[in-house]
Amino acid sequence: MSTSSTADRAFRSALYDTGDTALDTGASLLAADPAADGELSRRGEELVATAWRRGWQPADVVRIVRRELDDVHVRLVVALIRAQAPCDEQPRSPRWKAQLARIDARAAEDPAPAPRGDRFSYATAVLELYRLLLRLPVLEPLDATAAPDPSDRRPESRVSGRIRALLAKAEATGFPQEAEALSAKAQELMARHSVDEALLAARAPSAETPSACRIGVEPPYEQAKAVLLDAVARANHCRAVWNEPLGFSTVVGFASDLEAVELLYSSLLVQATTAMTKAEAAQRAGGRKRTKTFRQSFLAAYAHRVGTRLAAAAETPVSDDLLPVLASRAVAVTDRTDRLFPETTTTRLRGVSDEAGWEEGARAADDAQVSSRPPLA
Repeated sequence: MSTSSTADRAFRSALYDTGDTALDTGASLLAADPAADGELSRRGEELVATAWRRGWQPADVVRIVRRELDDVHVRLVVALIRAQAPCDEQPRSPRWKAQLARIDARAAEDPAPAPRGDRFSYATAVLELYRLLLRLPVLEPLDATAAPDPSDRRPESRVSGRIRALLAKAEATGFPQEAEALSAKAQELMARHSVDEALLAARAPSAETPSACRIGVEPPYEQAKAVLLDAVARANHCRAVWNEPLGFSTVVGFASDLEAVELLYSSLLVQATTAMTKAEAAQRAGGRKRTKTFRQSFLAAYAHRVGTRLAAAAETPVSDDLLPVLASRAVAVTDRTDRLFPETTTTRLRGVSDEAGWEEGARAADDAQVSSRPPLA
């Protein structure tokens, strides 16, 4: 029997049926034919390429596999993505290439391949992964209009690296004064970069258009996290659209603003988690038992209050010479969002019923470092 025939039989049995019996049958066929391994890998790379055609990006695929399956499946899909990359002939954006670079870096940190165990267990894991890849829905193609501007200024990546390093130190330190100083320095760099971008656009208009990225909104309490991300996006001249079933928000905006959203959202999440853990410990010391409702209400209040603070900061007046360029950018972002998502709906924040959690979350939001952008001069 040919290796292709073995793979065909295994796929017909396992991939188009959701039952365990069908999965066991397909895995048994593959386990009994070691010569089919090469064909199995080739079919996996084809599924990865199909995911790209459906609008998925490398980070998206890794995130959905981590969300739905186990670590062994993550290792398998990382290997497939790296194997398929040299065969990918499509022009890709810098953001796409950066995702591949991060995947390569993580693989280098942990070079051990996915554990195979016995052949049947390995084949089962592969087929479980392929089932997921086969059923990935079509997403909005973010990379199609994301070609870099000819005047692309690479130094911004160095600024971004410095900001990330400062925020990481601020989030890791146990000394509030040090954290505040580090956050202030990061915000200063972020604001300076934002001013530079606005002034450049005003003085020498470029062909740059809004692009988009997907940011994971992970459980638990993902609804409150999506609200927080939306607030951060709006404060940084971006728009966010949440995909609840797939666990991410798509953020639309200009490149430098997208970087600011990613950095500030990540930092605020860390600050919120740290504050929530401390407040929860105090509640438990007082004999409290309802952890889940406290956390849900805490994060909901945190997102709401931070959103209010960010909205107020976004209304800060700017100089007259920058108003036209900011207005034109806002129109471009709105137009790009409407073309990507012609139909959107709103949702109500659910599960907010704990008064103590709400009060503690609001208090933590008042203490959070949110001032990412001072008045543009």
